[in-house]
Amino acid sequence: MKPNPSLFIPSSETTPSKTAWGRWMAGPQGPQSGADQHPAHPWYQVLWLTGVDYFSTLGYQPGIALIAVGALSPIATLILVLVTLFCALPVYIQVSSRSYAGQGSIAMLEHLLPGWWGNLMVLVLIGFVSTDYIITMTLSAADAAVHVMENPYLHPYLHSYPVWITLVLLLLLAGVFLAGMKEAMGLALVTAVPYIILNLFVLVRGIMEIAAHPEYLHQWTAALSSGDDFGGLMIVALLAFPKLALGLSGFETGVAVMPWVKDEATAGNGQDGHPPTDGAARPMGRIRGTHKMLITAALLMSGLLLAASFVTTMLIPPEASQAGGKAAGRALAYLAHQLFGNVFGTIYDISTIAILWFAGASAMAGMISLIPRYLPRLGMAPQWTRHARPLILVLLGVNIFITLLFQADVEAQAGAYATGVLVVMLSASVAVALSFWKGEKGASPNGVPRDRMQRVKSVGFWVVTAVFAYTLIDNVLARPDGLIIATGFSLAILLLGAISRYRRASELRISDIAFADAASEALWPHLLGRQVNLVPMSTNLPSARAKKAAILAERYTTQAPLAFVHVDLVDNRSTFTAALKLKIDREGSHYRLTLSGAVATANTIAYVSELINPLCIFLTLSRKSLMTQSFRYFLFGKGEVGLWVYRILLRYWAWTPEDDLRPTIFLVSE
Repeated sequence: MKPNPSLFIPSSETTPSKTAWGRWMAGPQGPQSGADQHPAHPWYQVLWLTGVDYFSTLGYQPGIALIAVGALSPIATLILVLVTLFCALPVYIQVSSRSYAGQGSIAMLEHLLPGWWGNLMVLVLIGFVSTDYIITMTLSAADAAVHVMENPYLHPYLHSYPVWITLVLLLLLAGVFLAGMKEAMGLALVTAVPYIILNLFVLVRGIMEIAAHPEYLHQWTAALSSGDDFGGLMIVALLAFPKLALGLSGFETGVAVMPWVKDEATAGNGQDGHPPTDGAARPMGRIRGTHKMLITAALLMSGLLLAASFVTTMLIPPEASQAGGKAAGRALAYLAHQLFGNVFGTIYDISTIAILWFAGASAMAGMISLIPRYLPRLGMAPQWTRHARPLILVLLGVNIFITLLFQADVEAQAGAYATGVLVVMLSASVAVALSFWKGEKGASPNGVPRDRMQRVKSVGFWVVTAVFAYTLIDNVLARPDGLIIATGFSLAILLLGAISRYRRASELRISDIAFADAASEALWPHLLGRQVNLVPMSTNLPSARAKKAAILAERYTTQAPLAFVHVDLVDNRSTFTAALKLKIDREGSHYRLTLSGAVATANTIAYVSELINPLCIFLTLSRKSLMTQSFRYFLFGKGEVGLWVYRILLRYWAWTPEDDLRPTIFLVSE
């Protein structure tokens, strides 16, 4: 049955702020408030929001390939493109089909691995996702600062201020998001499209230069033939592939910005072989739009990367591309100046600086979508993190700290960036493989058993998982600092999340209540307004209620009927809030209330007490170890119920006006 509005209790966590500052910080809402409560856009517009992250890697990826493998750069980039199209893209096509609320593979793993152990693993994964997103913002801004300093017109004035330039760019990025997502979407479009066009100019001009001077191609083939045979060259390129793994970044943010993709079709019913992770109807229009967005981005970027690796390998002298050279970290920008002169080169620099700066936009969008959708629901973050603006200010503070910690050094942050990207992609491939392994049974349209088809697909995605696992291990061995930094993010989220859950434990933690049947709804008015005494019971046996009634009649003068309350907890109590179902029965002169679907007994009793406003509440004490009972309460919603009901009510009463008489509370020993 539908929730009854009369059963809703306002609280300090749900009541709007009374100050202008508080109201401004609380709005406008982002996707965390629901996909329909913010402006949605066609997929080809959202493409540029995720593209500012993905396409911006053109600013440094060709240079990384030249440093890593030299003349083998086109071959190694071809391997990167193949992994992109046949590993990463299929994985995220499946992720977007199953997790379309902006949570990506995290929601899939939560669905596949429920309970505290699964949630702990997911919290660790959120730490790595946060590493990916935050380092995307700080590293991209730092790389943009390098392009600012290396421009021939600006170098004499700004070459010694990388930290200050990076901080200014991060402040501007936060300002755009504080203004609203509409501005961010528009800036993504005007930033990414000119950058792609300018790169096409440089690449076409470079190809024309190579065609006019065949000696470049001869020099390259000679450099290749001087080494091993073709098989040996391929092995070297394969072994060097993990060093190019940053070229895979952008897919997780592509899924993270799904809530901004307009659902241009009627939502499906989830019966297409891909069960929804949240039980909601499947927005097929949004899913198809996201598929188009991911495929378009992957094909466009693959073509640009192949052309860029070919042109830069042919035209940039080896000494210029190595660390410390004029083309290091800015291979295409170097060619833009060489092929077109400093005026066009400066225009190219401005475009590169803009997209590198705004590459953090997709990461910022991912963070303000991911955190509010997951952490507050587990009690691992304060309620205000559901609002975009205060969360943006927190992320800005973290970005400033990371920038100062690494002194805006791009190379120092690259290891953490690669580790975060690869862990996220590895988790996505594992989630997809597990999802197919646990897939539907029955016959498919072509007569092949569906479970057999699912298992075959699962094996294929386990192979993809092995590819990402190899890449991650190679990166960690080469740059262990990346794993250390990402682990630090995960530990910080676990620690801060535990503190948050402890501080929020005495909230009411009930989202709504629905009556189980019409009879319960009819009996409800007989309980309200100091007409009954509330008696929580740990068991629902009639004999236990009869015994408790006899004890209370012997020890206390109870003129009003007793309302026995029993709470049935759900199996997974890691979720912080719950929607309840209330059933009410008459037992002689007394009442029996059964609440199902709860995540914590004490909070549920306190909520019902505030709804009923009884004469008295008889709370039974267990007399067991308070330390043990506290852990049982925080983790499993049980524990010393009597003391926690008292504490929760005191907190709520401190916030509410004393218009009504408070119930008398008796702490009763068993």
